[in-house]
Amino acid sequence: MKGYSFMSPSARSVAACTLFSALLCLPFAGARAAELQVLAGGGLTGPLTELAARFESASGHKLVIRFGTTPELIKLATAGGPFDLGVVPREVFKDAAAQARFAPGPTTDIARVGLGVAVRAGAARPDIGTPDALRQALLQAQSIASIPESAAGAQVLRVFERLGIGEAMKAKMKAQPTTAALVQAVARGDAEMGVFLSNVLTAPGLDLLGPFPAEVQQEVYYTAAAALGTEQSEAARAFVAFLKSPAAAAVFKARGVTPS
Repeated sequence: MKGYSFMSPSARSVAACTLFSALLCLPFAGARAAELQVLAGGGLTGPLTELAARFESASGHKLVIRFGTTPELIKLATAGGPFDLGVVPREVFKDAAAQARFAPGPTTDIARVGLGVAVRAGAARPDIGTPDALRQALLQAQSIASIPESAAGAQVLRVFERLGIGEAMKAKMKAQPTTAALVQAVARGDAEMGVFLSNVLTAPGLDLLGPFPAEVQQEVYYTAAAALGTEQSEAARAFVAFLKSPAAAAVFKARGVTPS
């Protein structure tokens, strides 16, 4: 994939060792083991699942992560029962009811991801290198899979409008409920293209054509905040500190995510 580089197995081994060393230096040594309930954006499923397992192994804490789209995360925050930490798109905090469930004060940006386009592995690879080329590729596609009910999906729709093809895309759109469903729809050929976060589209069965051109690129920012009244604030702080460590940043980058 032109413009993208991912870690070799040997590099991953080095990164894993570095990550473990970093974990040992974080301020949870000797802390009482806790179960941390986390709400997280679905676009970070891959890297957070990997990082959570390593954090659990080194810290003794247990993480229970519920991934979802922005509307699902708002619902979980407001009516889904207690939680301790959110690692969610910034858009979640724009909902007043959801914001009220988080502790007041500054949040911590964790990572960001831009939009991209993918096709079924082995399919024709149209040019998307310029806004006009992207526009033509989208117009020529018979069907497009995305997740409109998400922060990234909303940005995709805004780019369609900016390109002047919003109405034309409505007839082509095959809305998906989750990132896994989106990947499967493109890999099976149920949709000719997938348009979503680039890291989600670097999946088996898909060929990533590349990111959106810089002129129309949009990014989803994921930020962390403790829940209001959580009894696991120490474990939450430790996990956030871990997510901001250089070793965790290496895992994010290997997964196509830009650490903040």
